[in-house]
Amino acid sequence: MIDAVGARPRPRVEGGREEEILEATVTVLAELGYDRLTMDAVATMAKASKATLYRRWSTKADLVVDAISRAKGCPMPEDVDTGSLRGDLIAMSCGDGGFTDEVPMSVIAGLVTALHRDADLQKAFRERFLAPRQGISAGVYTRAVARGEIAPDADIEMLSVTLPAVIVHQAYILGEQPTEELILRVIDHIILPAARGSQAR
Repeated sequence: MIDAVGARPRPRVEGGREEEILEATVTVLAELGYDRLTMDAVATMAKASKATLYRRWSTKADLVVDAISRAKGCPMPEDVDTGSLRGDLIAMSCGDGGFTDEVPMSVIAGLVTALHRDADLQKAFRERFLAPRQGISAGVYTRAVARGEIAPDADIEMLSVTLPAVIVHQAYILGEQPTEELILRVIDHIILPAARGSQAR
């Protein structure tokens, strides 16, 4: 099998060891942050050899992005269709892998500063972690447009990043763990009124 850039993927670790290594990577990342995370630290946590890690992941960035994309502690939010924009946003944001999930938020906190300095990490993070989640969000707003919940003059691009932007501000600027109450306030007082566009004014 050939990957997106034409290179053959490295062999997977046999059995359940790969998942154990990914889980260990998430744990170390949450505890130490990206800069202090090392292959040695992950190998120790996973009770594996560094050789095992390097056979599967050539760099720390490869391992970390694979871990946060696939490990059980960072599940992909489900692509839900509740029949309304409000329902979809709540289900997507408050369930497993959503903003109220403590593990993913602590993990992303360990990457925030490194993403600004490490171009390879940033590229891999955008393509393999953010892009699938942005695809789910795009689907939510596309369905809302089809249902007529979003006015023609509403800025959908800005709408789609508003909730994540507020959550990031709360978590990484104010140091407050996102709550379901906060998510509902943003949805009900910012996103839904904005979605109605000039109809709400």
